[in-house]
Amino acid sequence: MQQQLLPDDYKVNLEVFEGPLDLLLYLIRKDELDIYDIPIDRITEQYTEYIGLMKMLDLNMAGEFIVMAATLSLIKSRMLLPVEDQGEGEEYEDEGKDPRWDLVRQLVAYKKYKDAAETLLQCELRQQNVFGPAGSVLVSEDDLKEERPLGEVGLFDLIDAFNEVLARAKIEPIGEIEPIRWTVSDKIDMILAMTQSAGKVRFSKLFNEASPRGEVIVTFLALLELLRLRQVTIMQESPFTEIEIVKIDPAAADTLPAPVIGGTDHAEPL
Repeated sequence: MQQQLLPDDYKVNLEVFEGPLDLLLYLIRKDELDIYDIPIDRITEQYTEYIGLMKMLDLNMAGEFIVMAATLSLIKSRMLLPVEDQGEGEEYEDEGKDPRWDLVRQLVAYKKYKDAAETLLQCELRQQNVFGPAGSVLVSEDDLKEERPLGEVGLFDLIDAFNEVLARAKIEPIGEIEPIRWTVSDKIDMILAMTQSAGKVRFSKLFNEASPRGEVIVTFLALLELLRLRQVTIMQESPFTEIEIVKIDPAAADTLPAPVIGGTDHAEPL
């Protein structure tokens, strides 16, 4: 008996979460921190730096990012205050008295949902390569792990790479205002030409040692625009490795997941 296909109403659309809790989890994973013992000073400083970069790029940043920045500052200030009604050496012995605990609880719960979504996504990738008894060869687990799905690199990976390049860029001296030497359109053409000739190009190759900050920012905005238009996609060999930009075949553009340039995870208030 031939199996009937499910109607479109029953398809599950798994959105990629990219919000304030994602940014915190990203920073925790990047520095290999203990989620149950977050160094709040360090995380607050790094989080604020990312917010500043997102504002610089004029990204469509949800209000939850600002709320989380204020929450981190509040937790930081609370941890500087003396703990009342506790003897010496008993500070934060009870989880409920640790100002970080509500945030930790949210992060742990959110990570569980995110991991579950990733598991469902892997199941979908496996299932789409299953064709029944008379079908083609099934895809093994090793094949799936060989290369990350195109477009899986998130916004924070991009901002992190951008920040590294920006830190090395020279700062233009203050003086007479010069005419704009770079435009987003010019940099779009440059990126497309580089990916057209080589198929893919490393993120660092978009810049040179002499690139001033203004040129770095314009180049990055051009990359974001190409991602939005689905003319290129981004990938990594493994987490936190260098990002590669890959030109998309126009015929395959509609089959790729939507790029993540912003978003929210609707974090509950602390």
